[in-house]
Amino acid sequence: MTEPKVKRTVAFIDGQNLFHAGREAFGHRTPNYDPAKLATAIASQQTGWQLVQIRFYTGIPDAGDNPKWHRFWSAKLLAMSRAGIVTYSRPLRYRNKQFRLPDGSTHAILVGEEKGIDVRLALDITRLAHKNAYDVALVFSQDQDLSEAADDVRITAKEQGRWIKIASAFPTSPTTKNRRGINSTDWIKIDRATYDTCLDPRQYRDSCLVSR
Repeated sequence: MTEPKVKRTVAFIDGQNLFHAGREAFGHRTPNYDPAKLATAIASQQTGWQLVQIRFYTGIPDAGDNPKWHRFWSAKLLAMSRAGIVTYSRPLRYRNKQFRLPDGSTHAILVGEEKGIDVRLALDITRLAHKNAYDVALVFSQDQDLSEAADDVRITAKEQGRWIKIASAFPTSPTTKNRRGINSTDWIKIDRATYDTCLDPRQYRDSCLVSR
């Protein structure tokens, strides 16, 4: 399989996974990254990668559960769509999560969970590989559930007799606990300097938000 000189690259961004990784690595309290700037920066650091599409996936809270974050994500997704980014969102589902305290007692808090985002992301990665829509899948996530999609992409490469790469990009720093990318992918570690040059100056909110 001959590696193409110009590699058509599609960026797949797991919005919540990227946010939590950036918060842990660099202390950013809101999803203040600019998906287009970040995808462009990472692709431009690689030899021959030509970014042809950006796809963004996230769960968003219901307006009745968390109106401020609902407005934030609704506005940010709208801005991304207008900029040509393909977006996919689903409502967050809430459940009580039990935590055991040092004194042995338990405490329950309400947490939001994404349902179906990782499935849709994996399906799109494999679907677009089958359609010969890219040579490189640049996945901004550390979700190991996507490792099966990476295996499927390699099978597609063999079936189609062509070169395909799948890479996992994620923020990392000395404070990062999870320093692993998605299994069966190339790992691209995003440092603070790169991340901070790709921040979005727009706030998408009408009051100060503190992340949950």
